Amino acid sequence: MSKIKVAVLFGGMSTEHSVSVVSGTSVLQKLKKEKYEVIPIYVSKEGEWYYYTKPVCEITVLPIEEEITEIQKIENVFDVLKQVDVIFPVLHGLYGEDGTIQGMLEMLKKPYVGCHVFASNVCMDKAYAKVIFEKANIPQAPYLYFRKRSGNYYSVGEDFTEELVNSKQMQEKVTKKLGYPVFIKPANSGSSVGIKKAHNSEELIQFIDYAAQYDTKILVEQNIEGREVECAVLGNGEAKASCVGEILPAEEFYTFDAKYKNAQSRTMIPADLPEKTAKEIQEYATKAFRAVDGSGLSRVDFFVEKKTGKVILNEINTMPGFTRN
Repeated sequence: MSKIKVAVLFGGMSTEHSVSVVSGTSVLQKLKKEKYEVIPIYVSKEGEWYYYTKPVCEITVLPIEEEITEIQKIENVFDVLKQVDVIFPVLHGLYGEDGTIQGMLEMLKKPYVGCHVFASNVCMDKAYAKVIFEKANIPQAPYLYFRKRSGNYYSVGEDFTEELVNSKQMQEKVTKKLGYPVFIKPANSGSSVGIKKAHNSEELIQFIDYAAQYDTKILVEQNIEGREVECAVLGNGEAKASCVGEILPAEEFYTFDAKYKNAQSRTMIPADLPEKTAKEIQEYATKAFRAVDGSGLSRVDFFVEKKTGKVILNEINTMPGFTRN
């Protein structure tokens, strides 16, 4: 029986390039070589495509931020992709997890692992994902949405009307609706890249400017005092939720360094939660997955509020990291 020919894509042009390298090499190491003919393909930060020439049987999981060196330039990417049976795009962030690669593979009529174009795109954009989750009546943290355009900031209302705002007006809006501390997030980013926690109005403006380096759309979310938990959802059509895991970050929150560089961070599986709470998380996870028309796999992140036990959706990752944490 012939092997299934699988192309594993990793690296990519996003700020999560180094995380994708870890994830990609992890997948390459774990794929069953007796079942699959594996073709490792590395995408550089500049968008160049290469074969990863290290023998598949010798591939190990690379540490975070280690560079790929054993590569050979691919002259015709489309020809290579057309010759495989299935593509596993282990790409995180923009230009990989946001529907761009998925759209290209749809045009090539090639099957691939993970969510399709719409789910990939909308889940990458936290601002628009929130609109869908609101419609699905899934609890979320209160938030404000700002947009930067031509050097100015605009406050975006619930009906998507925009109001030009200065720093003082942004501070007033956040103080009135959310209070402090708050989290500032670029709408299109992952792996906690660009995210900061502001404890006062001065930090708020500083961190909004910081987030705007990564995206023109910025979310400001109310801080949730709670436990960070996660639940995988797998399947097509009839999606099923995994057991719930709890994230135990070694820092104040799950920063990039806490996720990938601090060995003290860990995940407890299963999470030590009441059965009723775990079931509620699983139900919300599958509901959120269906709301965005998810397929294949996703990881859905939640908070469990400490004082009330309320389950609050954080976000969906349509191509979660295959890393140690």
